[in-house]
Amino acid sequence: MKNVTDPFLSLGYWPSAGSFGFNTDILATNPINLSVVLGVLSDLLDNRKQRILKTIQNSEELRGGALEQLENARARLRKVEKEADQFRVNGYSEIEREKLNLINSTSKTLEQLENYKNETIHFEQQRAINEVRQRVFQQALQGALGTLNSCLNNELHLRTINTNIGMFGTMKEITD
Repeated sequence: MKNVTDPFLSLGYWPSAGSFGFNTDILATNPINLSVVLGVLSDLLDNRKQRILKTIQNSEELRGGALEQLENARARLRKVEKEADQFRVNGYSEIEREKLNLINSTSKTLEQLENYKNETIHFEQQRAINEVRQRVFQQALQGALGTLNSCLNNELHLRTINTNIGMFGTMKEITD
């Protein structure tokens, strides 16, 4: 079986520094770049996944605390209802107001916690996407510069760098 890395290790395979052209042999040029990018992306996504899962876990813990508060509120509600039976004649309307305030307060707290959880998840996803985009761009740029450095003479190298700096500056302005 032929070793997959043989085309990459053969020094005779690469064009000399005096010539310039596109290497159309995709099988020889893209697997290294793709494997590096996929490796970086995989690590970044795994790290981001762990952060998001941790954020979700924290949000679920907050939700659990809110549910516990809700259960406590329900217990208080049951207690208030018992007292309402005893003091119905003296203050039924005041007890009902307390009950409604308690339910509204607990509902608002749960709603706020749910909103916070959703905002946190969305924020972490957007941050992960932006970080992956930036890393992919950096990897592509490093790969392109590595290829150019190995194939260009000094004069052609300087002209290419000057041209590409202008293009990348424009691209960066567009992405920002």
